[in-house]
Amino acid sequence: MHMAIAHGIEAAVREHLLTGNPITRLEALIFFGVSNLTGTISELRKQGFLIKSRTIPYAAAVVRVNKVAVLKPPLDLPIREIQLTEYWIST
Repeated sequence: MHMAIAHGIEAAVREHLLTGNPITRLEALIFFGVSNLTGTISELRKQGFLIKSRTIPYAAAVVRVNKVAVLKPPLDLPIREIQLTEYWIST
């Protein structure tokens, strides 16, 4: 990935987090095109940000995505049982 684009994506994710929004890999991919959220989170930690995490149901992330986009998981996908890691900046 071109360095300027990578920096812009990292800045977008950082801004999302700094405005108090949590993020999962699913949201990072849909909202920002970030396929390696853990790399971005690691970089933010290196920059001194205190990033916390917890697991949430896939269904919770789908609800957040559907506030700005349309995501329809397959009907047979157990979205309440699948867990995603959610990250946020601790203040």
